[in-house]
Amino acid sequence: MRNAALVLGIIAGVIGLMVGFFAYGYTEFVNWFGEVDNIAEQVDNPDKIRAVSLIAPILAIAGGAMARSQNIAAGALLVASAAGMLWGFGFGVFTMFPIAMAGLGGILAFAAQKPDAH
Repeated sequence: MRNAALVLGIIAGVIGLMVGFFAYGYTEFVNWFGEVDNIAEQVDNPDKIRAVSLIAPILAIAGGAMARSQNIAAGALLVASAAGMLWGFGFGVFTMFPIAMAGLGGILAFAAQKPDAH
């Protein structure tokens, strides 16, 4: 279970990084060029999007990286990452996989009772 949490956390973090790069870049693009009606409009809270774009993927990667040695802390980081992505980006076609992978990785990390058999 710890190995599954490790893999799911790292993959969720990498996909979350891609979503985060786009989201952060979009908010900066609209600030730089200005809004274009019905094409490029600024989000309601760009600072929230920017913070989640940075923090949530890092939490997923860190949680995945520590899943083998510290499963409870890893589970907390992975669940926090999933919750942050859901809160910041919402659930959609590009966010469903990192949210689901981070959430499942967190559940698996919490459920790991003892070290994986080698």
